[in-house]
Amino acid sequence: MDILIGLIIIAIGSFCQSSSYVPIKKVKGWNWESFWLVQGVFAWLVFPFLGSLMGIPQGSSLLDLWSAGGAGMSIVYGILWGVGGLTFGLSMRYLGVALGQSIALGTCAGFGTLFPAIFAGTNLFEGNGLILLLGVCITLAGIAIIGYAGGLRSQNMSEEEKRAAVKDFALTKGLLVALLAGVMSACFALGLDAGIPIKEAALVGGVDGLYAGLPVIFLVTFGGFLTNAAYCLQQNISNKSMGDYAKGKVWGNNLVFCALAGVLWYMQFFGLEMGKSFLTGSPVLLAFSWCILMALNVTFSNVWGMILKEWKGVSTKTIVVLVCGLVVLIFSLIFPNLF
Repeated sequence: MDILIGLIIIAIGSFCQSSSYVPIKKVKGWNWESFWLVQGVFAWLVFPFLGSLMGIPQGSSLLDLWSAGGAGMSIVYGILWGVGGLTFGLSMRYLGVALGQSIALGTCAGFGTLFPAIFAGTNLFEGNGLILLLGVCITLAGIAIIGYAGGLRSQNMSEEEKRAAVKDFALTKGLLVALLAGVMSACFALGLDAGIPIKEAALVGGVDGLYAGLPVIFLVTFGGFLTNAAYCLQQNISNKSMGDYAKGKVWGNNLVFCALAGVLWYMQFFGLEMGKSFLTGSPVLLAFSWCILMALNVTFSNVWGMILKEWKGVSTKTIVVLVCGLVVLIFSLIFPNLF
């Protein structure tokens, strides 16, 4: 029952993340770099900081926790993850919500799951390590099938239809950006791993396991914010879009939807940390939890892609391939629990 509860919590967080790009479509009068920076303030600073307050032991402080070790490396990995987060947003721009998230998150799922295991000295060719490796391979197979469906969509659509579904659609550029986003985004998992001493200190201090990892998340997202803020401000200057922030008439609307996007995005990691506390009885599932989150993100993002009509006008074959990919992804979530 604990495993089911944990998976449900992770799924709820995943659904929120996959929904986070929908409010951005309601932002008016701002260039990409402007709304990306503002939503990032909420997604990577405000809400992670508020969440981290729940992980402070009574009579202690965040600084006390961070002094337990690993804080610096968590921020460094966060800075590297920030490159992934930045290019992740660009992959949505060039490929759309469904295909962009599928490719980026698929790559992120594989690297983000295997890197911590390899660094911990896990043998991926026997026992639990082999189950973990096979689970990742199944996830990547499902995502590859979805990527193939995206290629079929591109072939079947006219340029006008592509632009109608995704304004700045560019398949080759989008695929390269999405792959880079996935590799760098995997650094988030490494940042969480580096902050384990902080999480352990919170647990020793009496913090519930549901919230003990939240102070580490803030460190990683803070590092990511630094990367994204530097790039967005540079783009503001280069594109002469600083004036976006002076458009008073749209500030109320844009602030609301950027804040909504930010809290929805943050919920994936809030849910991941809460869900992992219920998976401690299954070491394989615990190690596989990152891959589970990414697979669910891909699944829900493609559901949103259908709702937003990004797959409108494609052939029946393309839809069948897409559904097959989603079925394989769902199976990958069940696979580790079969052993």
